[in-house]
Amino acid sequence: MVAMPESDARSEKKPPQWVENTPPAYWVLGILLLIVPTFASNFVMFQIMGWTFILGLIALSLMFLGGYGGMVSLAQMAFAGFCGYMIAIFGNSAVEGISQGWPWWLVIPLALFLTMLFATLVGWLAVRTEGIYTIMITLAIAAAFFYFARQNYEVFNGFQGFNSVLPPELFGVDWRGPVAFYYLTLFWAVAGYAAVLYVSRAPFGLALQGVRDNPRRMAALGYNVTAHRVAAYAFAALIAGIGGILLTWQSAQISPGTISIQAAIDVLVIAVIGGLRHPIGAFIGAFIFVLLKTFAVDVLIALGLGGERFNLLIGIGFLIIVFWSPDGLLGLWEKLRDSRKRDPLTGKGVE
Repeated sequence: MVAMPESDARSEKKPPQWVENTPPAYWVLGILLLIVPTFASNFVMFQIMGWTFILGLIALSLMFLGGYGGMVSLAQMAFAGFCGYMIAIFGNSAVEGISQGWPWWLVIPLALFLTMLFATLVGWLAVRTEGIYTIMITLAIAAAFFYFARQNYEVFNGFQGFNSVLPPELFGVDWRGPVAFYYLTLFWAVAGYAAVLYVSRAPFGLALQGVRDNPRRMAALGYNVTAHRVAAYAFAALIAGIGGILLTWQSAQISPGTISIQAAIDVLVIAVIGGLRHPIGAFIGAFIFVLLKTFAVDVLIALGLGGERFNLLIGIGFLIIVFWSPDGLLGLWEKLRDSRKRDPLTGKGVE
């Protein structure tokens, strides 16, 4: 029997690189999320956590554009809502005169494809601008889609929108049930997060980050700057579209209120609170936003301050975070962690 060299034995026992690179805290968080249904109520699973994963997906699409592409878009909720409308129009709803009733296995891919096509057209316009002009043109497109959906009754059913838009019952499971919907949204949140990490390290993602940092040099190297930016819009819209489908299924309806200007700004607030440079920050910001959205109004009313001051509370928190850490809560955490590693007298790093 031939003995295996020690180096070969070590190489065979070595775990995959993605396992080694995953921080222990992520494993603990993953296990905790898997066992949430064992101790959480239906309200927490369906409303708090489900809404967190959905808004996190939509904010993740903005994080991909802003963090890796350097393009801040206010049209991500419009993409999500557009996909939700496509599900209602081509699928089943209570509006029988408009909804076509096509099977889910055809409707979902078609809705995502049309959403990516819509985002490609928007990106083709937006990438020709920079900075505040990109924000304004995407905001204008989001506002135009909102008013068009509210005023069009032949296709979008106007102000009322569509109701009774339910997920298909696959494998005999009611996917709108609290436990099933929790795991459904958790799965797509993890899938979206993993997809963003993978793409960011793939040749396309690395080239996109190069375009973000120095578009002239990337163009001189032979990269098509416009094509990379437009493709980033399409990929981000795919993630936002999945979030839009889940959002439509959660509320069982889609209406112009879903794609309002306030909703578009909320996505930006969520992404900035968590940190535009960190994919996990989208979900952290979404969790904080959902908690405030759900409970802050009741607390303000109990204190006699009025529920309408909720947006003021969100705005103040947003300003504080941006002032102390432009990179959101995760950026603030990194600053605190780095400060602990520095000598308080010299300010230099301590081993």
